[in-house]
Amino acid sequence: MEKVGIIGFGNMGRAIAQRIKDKYAVSIFDKDKNKISVLNNIAVCSTLLELVKQSEIIILAIKPQDFKSLFNEIKSYVGDKLIITIAAGITTRYIKHCSSDKIRIIRVMPNMAAQIGMSVSVVFKDNNATEKDLDLARKLLSCIGVVLVVQEEKMMNAATAVSGSGPAFFCHHIKDNKNVDQERDEFIKMLAEAAVSVGFDYLKANVLSEKTVDGVIAMLKEKNLTCAQIIKMVSSKGGTTLAGLKVLDAGGTLKDAVKSASRRAEELGEKD
Repeated sequence: MEKVGIIGFGNMGRAIAQRIKDKYAVSIFDKDKNKISVLNNIAVCSTLLELVKQSEIIILAIKPQDFKSLFNEIKSYVGDKLIITIAAGITTRYIKHCSSDKIRIIRVMPNMAAQIGMSVSVVFKDNNATEKDLDLARKLLSCIGVVLVVQEEKMMNAATAVSGSGPAFFCHHIKDNKNVDQERDEFIKMLAEAAVSVGFDYLKANVLSEKTVDGVIAMLKEKNLTCAQIIKMVSSKGGTTLAGLKVLDAGGTLKDAVKSASRRAEELGEKD
């Protein structure tokens, strides 16, 4: 059983931990102790170094602004670890700059439906990571939903715009209409066209769009959430989702919103 350490226990870190804990030896660390409570089958580490030293796979579920200080603390201990990062906009180049040129990195863009095992996770393998590393990541991520692998890192920005921000765009479209199933097919088609416009091939665009929309619908029903709540969950100040929503609020098309969100993801990455 692989030892997985998760740094950051916000919405996504918690969702991943809860979904994988029966198949992996899971440890967590968060500098905000208020986020952590007693957890079944999940070990809580008192320090960052404790988690890093005992883990084979480290999942980074932290805010982009925390990366530099984090790696200052752990860079001497991560040389033989597989790093899986789910932070939007943080490139493999930046992580290497903060740690080591030899570090093995898998970038992942999951989405909010990870909470119910219906995420669609887009994955990119850095050239230092092996095919075995990729297989390990795919196996782990399959616990939270469907996995799609891309060959170019720039597609992670597109994924952020489509599957990461897509739930908010769908909720903006339906506006708490109770007949969400009636809107499903039309929106999937529009989102797939938008996905193609930012670089996905038709096959991946269709899978990405269908799984994103179905995940939102399931979250609305199973979690009894409102559209406003979902939009709030996937929006952050200055982030990709708000960039796209601004376009929609101004009467723009979904395709334009996705392009705007993708550009914003690229801009955030350029702050490396």
